[in-house]
Amino acid sequence: MAKKKNKMEGFSSFLNNSVDFTLLITVLLLLALGLIMVLSASAPTAAAKNNNNSYYYFIRQLIFAVIGLFLMYFISRIDYRIYQRFYKHAWLISILLLIAVFAFGSDSHGAKRWIEIKGIGQFQPSEFTKIGLIIFYAGYLSDHKNDLKQFGKGFVLPMAFLIPPIAILYFVQNHLSVSLVVGI
Repeated sequence: MAKKKNKMEGFSSFLNNSVDFTLLITVLLLLALGLIMVLSASAPTAAAKNNNNSYYYFIRQLIFAVIGLFLMYFISRIDYRIYQRFYKHAWLISILLLIAVFAFGSDSHGAKRWIEIKGIGQFQPSEFTKIGLIIFYAGYLSDHKNDLKQFGKGFVLPMAFLIPPIAILYFVQNHLSVSLVVGI
């Protein structure tokens, strides 16, 4: 009986976690701005291609935005220490995803950045590697916080071995924008 009570307490604490309203409002404002930009930029094209439905791309983007908000809610409820256990895996998966582009990727305007999954659509592995690298660097720096007292030995030297594989794969994919985002 005690196990069921603990499970229920865990679930109720999942639902009762406080919300960071500053972050939530920022996300909602950026999302609204993005939706307005999609509508204003794509309305003429959508009307010409989709039987005078100028809202086609806007509605599609809105559906993905709502799905993204639900995913954001549930992912934000996961204890961040769980991610820390898998930070080495995140780096390895990031490398493998970027290599997979060479085997399974499709060319578009001189760059090979997308992988197509039949029946689902395309995805860009570099978007997943951005999240994977954030998890990796946070976990790595957390595990090696005592070494960080010496900046050269604790931060620069290890990163000099861990950053080049990712940077080379971004460079070969001709993906300057993600390279700049990750570099910054």
